[in-house]
Order: sequence, then structure tokens, then C-alpha cells
Amino acid sequence: MRQTIFGKTGLKVGRTGFGCIPIQRIPYDESTAILRKAYESGITVYDTANGYTTSEDRIGTALSDVRDNIVLCTKSGAAAPDSLLANLDNSLKMMRTDYIDVFQFHNPTFVPRPGGQDGLYDALSKARTQGKVLFIGISSHKLSLAMEAVESGLYDTLQFPFSYLSTDQELALIAHCNRHNVGILAMKGLCGGILSNAKAAFAFLRQYDSVVPIWGIQKMDELEEFLSYEEDPPRLDDQLQKVIDQDRSKLLGSFCRACGYCLPCPANIPIPMAARMEFLMGRMIRDQFLSEDWQKNMSNIDKCIKCGKCAAKCPYELNVPELLKDQKEKYFKAIG
Repeated sequence: MRQTIFGKTGLKVGRTGFGCIPIQRIPYDESTAILRKAYESGITVYDTANGYTTSEDRIGTALSDVRDNIVLCTKSGAAAPDSLLANLDNSLKMMRTDYIDVFQFHNPTFVPRPGGQDGLYDALSKARTQGKVLFIGISSHKLSLAMEAVESGLYDTLQFPFSYLSTDQELALIAHCNRHNVGILAMKGLCGGILSNAKAAFAFLRQYDSVVPIWGIQKMDELEEFLSYEEDPPRLDDQLQKVIDQDRSKLLGSFCRACGYCLPCPANIPIPMAARMEFLMGRMIRDQFLSEDWQKNMSNIDKCIKCGKCAAKCPYELNVPELLKDQKEKYFKAIG
């Protein structure tokens, strides 16, 4: 496994990381087998969050006996110090460990700072002095907030969406992190499933020596695919560049990244899926979206109460109601 130094943490980590959101969706024995295979193949970075249901517990089940050989990164979206520390203690319990390598603020709406009225940074700093947390990180989908966090000097790591659909301004954040010696976790390397060419996605991100992509994996064959790329890294040749250029010409712009921060929807609209239905139907097995349930889901877009909560919470400032309306029209036109 090729390695890199994870910013100012000084940790030497593998350049292929494991994103642990998907493992909550599969049986425990399957997640255990996949995580063990990942570890045995040299993957050392595992990223999860307190809010990812059973994800942390599955990591503890599979990897607690090799704890000191891996780097655990988790997150809390708590808005108050007591809740933050309660989440931390729960993460420690679930993962069967007495310390977290990197504990991250999970997509906050501001950059927590020492002495802040919110008390969040001070609470995590105290946990660090107690040895419960080794390094403090932040996860964000908003470029301006990510830049502010990096420039503050307060954060050891940053988790941010990076892919070959990233804008030039977003990709410039990588060099900015390097200047400030901030470790980089790249989430959404496949844009929540919109990108289907994992080889091109891997080759694109492998250009950046300091970036550790956390690939979301829930099947053994998905893991084996990324391990094959790690063993023999694909070169960003003309053929893969053509794939990237074609995808960028079709997809670049205002699209849903499926981060899920728009939820819950008062009208029970499954926004992260519905808002990118056109892409999903063109890149995944189409029949799964033709069911009565999905027709009902897309029809529910008409029940939008125009509360504005989804648009207000979208880190990409998308006009979510209009995007949903557009996707509904295209969906029913496509299925006849």
C-alpha cells in the first residue's frame, strides 16, 4: 500500500482509505469480512461518524484487535459541548477503543474556535488533553468554510468533497491545505454514485500526493476493485481523460452531491435520490427506479410545502425545490 504523511498529524497512512457509510446497510458478517480484507490488504484509514447508525460498531467488531495498527476518523454534528462529548464517548464505546485518532466536527455551519460561545472547540480540546482524541479535524461541504478552517491553524485535518467534477476553486483547496500542512480526506470521489468509472476517479485523485480518498465500500468486489488500482495504479492517460472530459461536459455545475444535509423533508421526499434521478437512471440499473414505490416518491415532489428548509441547509446553495421539480418532469417523461 502506497503511503503519505497525513498533514501535521505526522501519521503515515495508506493512500487508499475506507469510507464506512455503506457498511451499515449490509449484514454484520459481510461488513466484518470486508473490513478484515481491507485491513489485511494494507488499508489503514477508516472514516465514519457517530450518526452513521451501526457503522462504528461494525468497525469495532471487525478491527478492535488491530486497533493500534489503524487510523480511526469519526465525527459528531452536535451543536452543544455536552452532546459532543457524549457522542465522543459513544464512539469510543462502539469502536472498542480508548482513543480516536482524528475526531472531526461534522459539517458545522461555522468554524468552531477556542473561546467561542458555542464551547465546541474547547470541549474537544479538553478531550484531547485527556487522551481521548489525538487530533482535531473538520468535515465540510462548503468551500468558504473549509478555507476558513484551513487558514485558522486550528485543524489538523480537513474532509471535503474532491472528484473530477470539482471546480478549479475547489481543487485549489488541496494546495491550500498543503501550504498549511493540513491532512486531506477526500470524500465523494464518485459524487454519491453519479460517477460510474471508478478507475478514472481513482486515477484523477491519485495525482494529488497528499490526498487520502475514502472510498465508500459495501461489497467485496468493490473493495477488490480499489485494491487492484492500488496494486497497479491506473495512469491518467488519454482514454481516461476522455472519460473525465465527457462527464465534466455533461455533469459539471449545479447538481446534487447526495450529502443528505437537506433532510429530513417535511413532505417525506427522498431529496438526495430524487434530485439526481436523471443521472441515476442513466448510470445505474434503470429498472430499480421504475417501481411503484419510486413513482410514488417522485410524485410526492408535488407535495412540497415550499418551507425552504432544504435550500437553506444545502451547502452548495442549490435551489432544491426547482431542482426536484425539474427531475420529476424528466423522470415521468422518461418512463412514459
